[in-house]
Amino acid sequence: MDTREYACYTKILKEQLIPATGCTEPIALAYAAAVGRKTLGRLPEKVTAAVSGSIVKNVKSVVVPATGGMKGIETAIAAGIVVGREDSALEVLSCAPTDTAEKIRHFRKQCPIKVELSESERVFDIQITMEAENLSSLVRIVDTHTNIVLIKRNDKVLLEKEIPGEDGNVQEGELLEISKIVEYAQNCALSDVSETIEHQIACNTALSAEGMSGGWGAEIGRILLSGKEAPDIKLRAMAAAAAGSDARMSGCELPAVINSGSGNQGLTVTMPIVEYAKELGASHEQLLRALVLANLTAVRIKQSIGYLSAYCGAICAGCSAAAGVAFLYGENESVIEHTVVNGLAILSGTICDGAKPSCAAKIAMAVNAGLLGFQMALAGKEFVHGEGIIKKGIENTIEEVGVLSRDGMNITNKVILDIMVKE
Repeated sequence: MDTREYACYTKILKEQLIPATGCTEPIALAYAAAVGRKTLGRLPEKVTAAVSGSIVKNVKSVVVPATGGMKGIETAIAAGIVVGREDSALEVLSCAPTDTAEKIRHFRKQCPIKVELSESERVFDIQITMEAENLSSLVRIVDTHTNIVLIKRNDKVLLEKEIPGEDGNVQEGELLEISKIVEYAQNCALSDVSETIEHQIACNTALSAEGMSGGWGAEIGRILLSGKEAPDIKLRAMAAAAAGSDARMSGCELPAVINSGSGNQGLTVTMPIVEYAKELGASHEQLLRALVLANLTAVRIKQSIGYLSAYCGAICAGCSAAAGVAFLYGENESVIEHTVVNGLAILSGTICDGAKPSCAAKIAMAVNAGLLGFQMALAGKEFVHGEGIIKKGIENTIEEVGVLSRDGMNITNKVILDIMVKE
């Protein structure tokens, strides 16, 4: 791997694996609102938000942290305005005071918040306009959760960035290839990645433990471990990932270190590998390198699919986690690649119908599918070119999964949104 590629892979890890408090779509709204409030210079008297359909889908049913259990776009925006720390990006609602919910309710009574469906064709688009007396502010985020492309105060442009012609997903993502990811994971200097990966382990393990403590969501993690017989390692891996989602989908204020813009995907990548490392007695270095491989593999697959779509991102993360497990076992590149392809063949097409408690169950099934793909690869079995969407070579298969998501499931996304907003 040449120096430029090595630097790119290191940079992608540091840019993608960042902490977020709460589900990232409502948090992106809160972030935009906090920046808008700062730009306006005072509390607004009127707010208008134009958002893309995928934002509606991913905010409707998830609890916004620090709001006392409240949900929805208006709640996320109000939280950002009232207590948001505009300099904290996806941790904008962290360290919120205990009376935040009361403050939000009071603000919403005083200030109307109008939500409109954006006319933009971009999958990820947030535009928030605020007004107060003779003042106004406008903030727009596109493509990724913190990518502010426009800030205006009255008619004065304070920040403006060029918007690419198509949705941008991962900077320099064209350099990502599974074979090079394996090489990087095997040989990278731990000093270049350890701080990032250690933070992911710490945050996501704490969030998983909180979900396992009970009282969050549908308690999928706890249910998986509630049988009369002692759970095996596969079940524990599924439960650990699901438990973190149980907590964060229901408003837990502990941060997750995300992957490809998603806390659920960050949890799904992380926790199965943490559990398997404990089971196998793997060294800490092996754990770190396995997580490097899994995280970059998930980014590679999502690079093809895009940040938001009707394709459930947990599937990508579950396959990637299983690839990391294969790495822990000391398996070669061929087994790792076949693990990913097998997992994609099993569950590709699982729909994303927004962020909500049932995401935890989908995570459990995604981890299960990925680990089944690994078992198949160990047995010398694989799904091959010509069988469904599988193509010759892992990169070609990943690209076809992207076609399925972007083109084949585009109308699916619209139908899902119609169903979700129908009373």
